[in-house]
Amino acid sequence: MHSAGHSVEASVTPAPFSFTELTPTAFLDRSAHAFATRDAIVDGGQRFTYAEFGARSRRLAGALHQLGVEPGDRVAALATNSHVMLECHHGVPYAGAVLVPLNTRLSVDEMVHIVEHSGARLLIATRELVANARAVAERTGIDLVEEGERYESLVADAPERVVPVADERGLLAINYTSGTTGRPKGVMYHHRGANLQALAMAFHMRLQPASRYLWTLPMFHCDGWCFPWAVTAAGGLHVCLRVIDAEEIWRLIRSEGVTHYCAAPTVLTMIAHAEAAKEGPAPERVTVATGGAPPSPTLLARMDELGMSITHLYGLTETYGPASVNDWHPEWDDLDASEQARLKARQGVGNVVAQRLRVIDEQTWQEVPSDGETLGELVLRGNDVMLGYYRDPEATAEVDADGWFRTGDLGVVHPDGYVEIRDRSKDVIISGGENIASVEVERVLDSHPAVIESAVVGAPDERWGEVPVAYVTVSQEVDPEELVEHVRVHLARFKAPKRIVFGELPKTSTGKIQKNVLRDQE
Repeated sequence: MHSAGHSVEASVTPAPFSFTELTPTAFLDRSAHAFATRDAIVDGGQRFTYAEFGARSRRLAGALHQLGVEPGDRVAALATNSHVMLECHHGVPYAGAVLVPLNTRLSVDEMVHIVEHSGARLLIATRELVANARAVAERTGIDLVEEGERYESLVADAPERVVPVADERGLLAINYTSGTTGRPKGVMYHHRGANLQALAMAFHMRLQPASRYLWTLPMFHCDGWCFPWAVTAAGGLHVCLRVIDAEEIWRLIRSEGVTHYCAAPTVLTMIAHAEAAKEGPAPERVTVATGGAPPSPTLLARMDELGMSITHLYGLTETYGPASVNDWHPEWDDLDASEQARLKARQGVGNVVAQRLRVIDEQTWQEVPSDGETLGELVLRGNDVMLGYYRDPEATAEVDADGWFRTGDLGVVHPDGYVEIRDRSKDVIISGGENIASVEVERVLDSHPAVIESAVVGAPDERWGEVPVAYVTVSQEVDPEELVEHVRVHLARFKAPKRIVFGELPKTSTGKIQKNVLRDQE
C-alpha cells in the first residue's frame, strides 16, 4: 500500500529530450551516416552509396522548394521501380510535402482525376512513362519534371533541405485505391504509421545490412508496402527492377545475390514457370513475402524447390500494406507437406506493430468463436491503419465499425488465434442458400498439375440463384470435366464449378485477378 503523501503522479511532464516525432525518413538519416560508403541502390548501370542516396534525397527536397513546393503541398510521382522513386519517397517528405504515387498502369483519364483530386502541384516521371506524364501535365497544367537532364540538374545543383516533421500524425502520402468499384479513393498515410510499418516489415522479413532486396513489388502500391523505408532502415541494398520480366528477375537473383523480394502470387507463378528457373534454385535461400490470394500448395512446393521460402501476408492499401503476417512456428517444420501448406495459406496474426485482428459478426459486431468455421468480417485498428480517405468523410464513415476499420473481407479464426480469409464479402457465391467461398474452390483447382491459376465467380442461375464458374489458365491441355471432378473429390459436390472457361485472367495493375470483370461477363 502507498502511504499518504506518496501517491503516484497521474501524469508526468516529459523532459524536452524524451521525444521526437516519428517519420520514415529518419532511417535514411541514420543509414547515410552508419553505412555511408556501402551501396544503397543499384538501378541498371547506376549505383549509389547510402551517403549519395541521402544527399540526393535532401537536394531533391531543396529542388522542390525552389520550384515553389511548400510544406503540405502534394507532389505526384509516375515512376517505375527506380532510384528516382526511392528518392521521391525520401525527398518529398524531406521537403515537408505529401507524396502521391500514381499507379503506372492507369489510363491518362484516371491519372488526371487523381492529380486533380489530390491537388498535386508537381509531377515527377521516369523516362519509361514520359508520354503519359506529358499528357497528364498538358490536361492539368501541372509542372512536370522528367527523369534525365532536368531531374539530374535539379538534384545536382539544389541546396540540401530538410523540413522537420511538426506532427508525426501529419500527412505523409496519399495512395489511391485501384478503384474497381468506382472512382479510386485517396488513402491518407501519416509519418508515424509509415515509420512503424517499415520497422514491422524489416522485423518480419529479417532485413539486415547484408540483405539485397529485389523490387518486384511496385513502389506505387501502398508505397511499396513501406519497403522503401524498411530496406533503408536495415542498410540493405535496393535492387531496382523497372519492368516485371521473369528472366530478368532470375538474372538479378543470380548476379546480385538477391536475398528478399515481395510479389503477388501471379508474379510467383511467372517466376516458377520461367525458362531460367530450369537452371536450378537460387544461389542462396530467398525470403519471399506474398499477398493477395493464398499461394496454392503446388506453387509453394515449386518455390521451395527453387530455394525460395514464402511468407503469406495480408493487408490493404488502407493498412500501409501487410497488416498481418503468417508467423511460422518452428515446430510446424515437422508436419507433413499437406498440413504445412494448409497452415501457410492462412493470413495469420497482426504484424508486430498492429493491434490483434478481430473477426466480427456482421449483424451483432461481436467477435466470432475461434472454431475455424464461423464466418465474420475482419476488422482492424491501430497505428498501421490510414487516417481516412482524402476529401471523402462519407467513405471514411462507411468503413468505421465502432472505432474499427471494416476490411470487407470475410474470414474465420482458428483455435490457435490465426485468421484465415475465406473471401471478399462480394466474392462469396450463394448457391441454393449455401455459401461457397470462391478461394476454397480456387485452391483445389490450383492444386491440379495442369492449372497455373484460377478464378471462381458466381454466375446467375434460375434454379440456384447463382452457381460457381471457373476461369482457368493452364500449362497444358486438359479436359474441363477432369477439373470439375478434381474439385468434387476434395469438396462438397455443390461447390464444383458448373462451367470451366480457359484463357488468360484479367488483372489489376498490381497483379490481382479482377473478379469484377469476370462477374460482369457472367
